[in-house]
Amino acid sequence: MTTAVPTTAQAALPTTAPTTPPATAPTAGASRSESAEAELTLTLTHKERLAEGVTRLTLTAGDGRELPVWKPGAHIDLLLGPQLERQYSLCGDPGDTSSLQVAVLREPDGRGGSRHVHDDLHVGSTVRARGPRNHFALVDAPRYLFIAGGIGITPILPMIAEADSRGADWQLLYGGRTRSSMAFTGTLTQRWPSRVQLSPQDECGLLDLDALPAVPGPDTAVYCCGPEPLLDAVEERSASWPPGVLHTERFAPRATGEEQPSRAFEVELAHSGKTLTVPADRSVLEVVEEAGTPVLSSCREGTCGTCETGVLEGVPEHRDSLLTADERAAGDVMFICVSRCEEGRLVLDL
Repeated sequence: MTTAVPTTAQAALPTTAPTTPPATAPTAGASRSESAEAELTLTLTHKERLAEGVTRLTLTAGDGRELPVWKPGAHIDLLLGPQLERQYSLCGDPGDTSSLQVAVLREPDGRGGSRHVHDDLHVGSTVRARGPRNHFALVDAPRYLFIAGGIGITPILPMIAEADSRGADWQLLYGGRTRSSMAFTGTLTQRWPSRVQLSPQDECGLLDLDALPAVPGPDTAVYCCGPEPLLDAVEERSASWPPGVLHTERFAPRATGEEQPSRAFEVELAHSGKTLTVPADRSVLEVVEEAGTPVLSSCREGTCGTCETGVLEGVPEHRDSLLTADERAAGDVMFICVSRCEEGRLVLDL
């Protein structure tokens, strides 16, 4: 494919693997109560246009303190206002604890978060955040195939830098509507012209997913992030791949076809001893909150992972867009904003 002409304000990628220790992930069954994560008060110190409709924010602590460590694939919640919490993938250098960077696509038909970021946040603005949190972590592998669509490049970017620093073999397939709408193209193609394949749709058509291997080698990990049609197409082609090869991250809930029927069930909160009834038309999260037990939450649609809750007893009915098949089978965590009870009752680590 052709090599992109560098756009203005292209971000440099980290040149080495993270030097700071990895962020600690929640252990299975860990409670996600309100004390589990602290909120950050940050200052917007740099705001720049990366591509058509894409703006990058650089956020720092006002008092100069170090920010939480994170690993490639992590995201943060930006608490932009009442009922305006949004999740954005971190796209900077994990080894830099002085700032956090996110790139935000303006979505004219969205729910208002991206418009607020683009129109209302300015250098010097105070921004509340929460996290980082990672449900898209980079596994250790000799080879990687990265597939990105549009703003889906943001979590992939630090993954590429880490994979390259490890000496791993990797390739990137990166598609977008137009070349001008694709962020980071100049940096990627200048630094790794033989490893990056760009496919602006108006020039090349859709990404050539038919060229994907019928079955990737056992030492290959495939990471995909982007719009739902891209994820659906990749998942369709991966049906014969070994379990654990494909890793995806969604910006919207996974399409499930017909709406799943719901029924009432009971949950016991292990720490308080409360037993609550969850009606068919309400979520576990809503009922738990109403009972006075605070739980961190954000998207309320099973995509961000904020409300992850340990399951001590019972079989959860998973309706999230995050857990792998093995994690669902283990049944020791669930996302209580959408998931329910498969049978019997649930005892939660709350």
